[in-house]
Amino acid sequence: MYINDNNIKLPNNPDTIVWKYLDLSKFVDLLLYQKLFMSRSDKFEDQYEGTFSEPTFEEIRKLSVDNPEFLDYYKIHRQQVVISSWHINEYESFAMWQIFTQKSEGLAIQSTLGRLQQSLLADKEYEQHIGEVNYIDYKKEYIPFDNTFFPFLFKRKSFQYEREIRIISDMTPYNMKIDNGVKIDVDLTTLIEKIYIHPKSENWYKNLVIQLVKRLGFHFDIEKSDLESDILI
Repeated sequence: MYINDNNIKLPNNPDTIVWKYLDLSKFVDLLLYQKLFMSRSDKFEDQYEGTFSEPTFEEIRKLSVDNPEFLDYYKIHRQQVVISSWHINEYESFAMWQIFTQKSEGLAIQSTLGRLQQSLLADKEYEQHIGEVNYIDYKKEYIPFDNTFFPFLFKRKSFQYEREIRIISDMTPYNMKIDNGVKIDVDLTTLIEKIYIHPKSENWYKNLVIQLVKRLGFHFDIEKSDLESDILI
């Protein structure tokens, strides 16, 4: 279930458009099981995920001199936090297609912040929080740690092209052993507003996706991306 946390930054407009770029296998998994995969935070490529900037780390290190478990908690906590990443953008992103899909076989789910929040109400087992990522200088700027989710809502400025919004769950209360991540229930008809097919894909691939979606009982609007449309001259 989605929990609104007033301490976490979010866009004010629920119609803010968000995207998820993924390959066909992950898309099929989403439709087949109607569950959204959330990755363990320390499994991301960025080794700084869930860690602190240098000024914050120095403060925590001083606090942990007489209490070593204080620092150990943050190290272990990364293994218990799971994340689903989405991209904020009014339009498609050429960079996101390049980074998150392979060759010409990928898809993009278009949704909105409001749809994202509503779709999470389908999950009755775990608590989810949604927050917008802040991009800072990890050598100079401070990350607050009065909220356990804050370390997962800050990234280095090198990643600010991602314009990321995150669904985050802390699985600590559920005493689970998490390997790569967990799957949570979502209402797909609420979550998915439109599906875009990779701009470099061929017509057979688009038809395959359309038939696949139909056979699984869904009726989403499906379009091929127009990023590769013919130039006008």
